[in-house]
Amino acid sequence: MSYHIRRIAICTGGGDAPGLNAVIRAAVIAAANRGWECYGIHDGFNGILFPERYPDGGVFRLTREKVRGIGHLGGTILGTTNKGNPLHFPMKMQDGTTRDMDLSGEILEYFARKELDALISIGGDGSLTIANALHQRGLRVVGVPKTIDNDLDKTYTTFGFDSAVAFATECLDRLHSTAESHQRVMVVEVMGRYAGWIALHAGISGGAHAILIPEIPFDIDKIANKIHARDGEGRMYSLVVVAEGAEPIHGHREILAPAEIGHAERLGGVGERVAKVLGDRTGKDVRVVVLGHLLRGGSPTSFDRLAAMRFGSAAVRALDEGQSGIMVALGFPNVNYVALAEVAGRMKAVPPDSDTLQTGRDLGICFGD
Repeated sequence: MSYHIRRIAICTGGGDAPGLNAVIRAAVIAAANRGWECYGIHDGFNGILFPERYPDGGVFRLTREKVRGIGHLGGTILGTTNKGNPLHFPMKMQDGTTRDMDLSGEILEYFARKELDALISIGGDGSLTIANALHQRGLRVVGVPKTIDNDLDKTYTTFGFDSAVAFATECLDRLHSTAESHQRVMVVEVMGRYAGWIALHAGISGGAHAILIPEIPFDIDKIANKIHARDGEGRMYSLVVVAEGAEPIHGHREILAPAEIGHAERLGGVGERVAKVLGDRTGKDVRVVVLGHLLRGGSPTSFDRLAAMRFGSAAVRALDEGQSGIMVALGFPNVNYVALAEVAGRMKAVPPDSDTLQTGRDLGICFGD
């Protein structure tokens, strides 16, 4: 039973991640095989809210031809944005002030007017919170978990994470040789926001000697002592991986830009801060590498491609089964359905008893505690 679905829309929101195009491709083909029409919304919901910005009116038909050959490509053919939450959209008033407006009614009206029966929303915590709100207002919605940070709850992993970890690990492999050649300390800052999954997985896989994550406030002296100990063993170089959200004990998180109406705060700068202090404490030549948006770009790994295609297909199956207000989640051996209400506004941090974290400790990696 198809529950009278004829047309669905797909949007991608938040930061981009390898695998987005694979989700879109799988969802479009799975929908076409059921006789449904698919439409893509540009840049989150901006295609609906600001159609005048787009030559095609902001929403366009997604056909088999449109998604042919995109599964291996990074980015998203729909575009994305992490600014302008439609539930709290910053609008300029006539008096020059900015007011927080709820534009969800315009989205619901558009779906009704264009006879769009359901939405597949692909995104992270922010996007899925919006999706849950639209579901509560009567829209049929299925969410797909996307973030390189792997900080979404109720799913084993998100697509994009494996690709980010794989690239960060390759960078660490390369940095070992140059650091050892010059007897330097390399501080590598990676994304992850308030969760340390990327730093932890890439750091252990890439043979880092110290890993700093948001879940464990660090003592910089412990890191300096680790470097001194390695020097004493004749290992005259060290690699330190730092998650962008890591913070010292009795200190604060480094922020590039504060939160404003419409977008969250921007993290960054902790790598430079750690490098400066380590240089002072150890007397060694310390260099910083900020991987930043390199972790978001490029083609998805085979794991992320398959996960993305499973998610896209499962989202269509869920709609076909009459589901709404759920997120498709990766489990073993199958994709599961989880209520959006159980995901929205929640973050999955690295547990202190994580097997992976304990593996790092057993290998002698310093976590600054």
